[in-house]
Amino acid sequence: MATIALPRPMPRYRSSSPIPTHTHSINLDGINTSAACPIPIPNKHLPVCPPGPAPSDKPDTPPASPPTKHLKLQPQSLLYPPTNYLKVTYNSAAVYLIDAAGAAAAVNHISEQPLPEAGQVFPWLHGLHPANHVQQAFFVARRKALRKTPECYRGVTIVKADGNLTCSRLKGAVGTEEFMQTAASEFKDIDPREGFSVRNFQIQAAKTATLSDIIVYGEDEDEVMRVGSDIAKAQRARRQAHRALGHEVPVYHTFVCTSHFKEFEERHPEIVVADTRGELTGNVLDFFHQERVEMATMTKASEIARNVWLGPTDDLSMSAPSPEDEPFDLFIECSDLGRANVPALKNIARELDSGAETSQYVEFPSSGSIMPPSWPLTEADEIVESCRWIYNIANGIRPSDDEDEVTDIEGDSPMPSPTEMRISRPRKILIYCTDGYTESSMLALAYYMYAHGVTVSEAWLQMHIDKRRNFFAYPSDVALLNSIAPSILSNSPALAHSAPQGITQRIHDEPAWLALMDGSLPSRILDYMYLGNLGHANNPDLLRAMGIGQLLSVGETASWTAADIASWGEENVCVVQGVQDNGVDPLTNEFDRCLAFI
Repeated sequence: MATIALPRPMPRYRSSSPIPTHTHSINLDGINTSAACPIPIPNKHLPVCPPGPAPSDKPDTPPASPPTKHLKLQPQSLLYPPTNYLKVTYNSAAVYLIDAAGAAAAVNHISEQPLPEAGQVFPWLHGLHPANHVQQAFFVARRKALRKTPECYRGVTIVKADGNLTCSRLKGAVGTEEFMQTAASEFKDIDPREGFSVRNFQIQAAKTATLSDIIVYGEDEDEVMRVGSDIAKAQRARRQAHRALGHEVPVYHTFVCTSHFKEFEERHPEIVVADTRGELTGNVLDFFHQERVEMATMTKASEIARNVWLGPTDDLSMSAPSPEDEPFDLFIECSDLGRANVPALKNIARELDSGAETSQYVEFPSSGSIMPPSWPLTEADEIVESCRWIYNIANGIRPSDDEDEVTDIEGDSPMPSPTEMRISRPRKILIYCTDGYTESSMLALAYYMYAHGVTVSEAWLQMHIDKRRNFFAYPSDVALLNSIAPSILSNSPALAHSAPQGITQRIHDEPAWLALMDGSLPSRILDYMYLGNLGHANNPDLLRAMGIGQLLSVGETASWTAADIASWGEENVCVVQGVQDNGVDPLTNEFDRCLAFI
């Protein structure tokens, strides 16, 4: 992991000449760190998700020692002991009655309680199935105490009886399928029986439900009581199973809500996620919805050149980027199954020129789908020709000779002069893919180079910085665009009056960081902060070109030259050691230092 922040005031950057091969590499781990830090786990030993094979080695960072009893956080809950609630028996199970006010108070109270120390609930929350010897060996390290069910946490789990969470949803509500067996009144045995993972997010609701008092709500009173009694029986069965093994676990209870959902909407809206119509209230942060909103905001259609926009599939349903804008005339979908189709673009240009008002569609290969050295010359030429016809349609240009061929770097077949072109109405074009972020990147970058007359490195930076466009490209896209850059630039209308020698020199003068880039850029999290990986951190010239001037390295080892460190300044680099993405090392102790640095 490497979090990269944009610069605070720094000395002027001094570019250096290429570093000789004998220049020594400096490990960033020596900056702002203590020599006593434990050795990090090599990346090749990091577990992966979904569950995979056994790790080839044990963690260098041992699991935290179990906390002593007097240090345990004493759990607090308004539901325990349940002396303030009426106890009833239903289907041979004891449940407690609670109203909307009591449920809301319990939810609000538990949300304000401090979380237990990570070492008190992990690695149990990772899932330690007795038959999963790989998971057991990695986390427990032969200490049986870490296998015990935590007693330091008492949660509140909200369950909607009918399981339909699209409407009438309360904060944190889940369905019974998350933690209950289908045909029995028992909890699921949710721990993975095989494989190895430190990211078992899918079992967390089920794991915490067994450490919680559970509130069941719904509109059908009989269904609420039935579900509540099944859960109460499951809690009882779990206690008995642990007792048979000589383990005593805390007693948890089940509560059934006697209030209708309307009462939550009217009196306790702060815990209502979705109303009875299924509309989100905005009162509760829903991370899944928020992620979709953030992705939609990040990838919404934006203009990268005159009349050429880049966006996601969702923008197909939009008549225009905004009510004031004209609708799109041409949609270009980039996908793995797409192929460059220059004749189709020519036909579309003729139809639009003849007054066609219906939107046109055409396909194009996705980013990463053209792999070196497999691309034929004709396919590379088709990319350039596609850019040319997209440009013509977007700018209302129709060459007098539709069969004009692509030129080479010597300019054997020069671009038609303005006097040889006739003008038609410019048309609006949307280049799109499913997420508006990945598959369309190669075409967008190629077209940006063509329309603006810029090199590969300039296209990457200008699209991201000047156009504020987020995108993801592949190493094969970098190689492809580098190989066809001479053809793109020699045909670019923006360079129509440039000498071929000047274009060749610009391509030759590409910065050294381009050769080290895998196609991706650090992800913009905030205007002043990026999230990147070790490859980004090991390309300091790229970071500089993006305007990044501070580096916060968490758990990774970036190797810089002495010249790099001197240029950046040690005060602009912060390294956190001893924290690996291994499901063992806690990061909480480093938060203050990291936030202060940012």
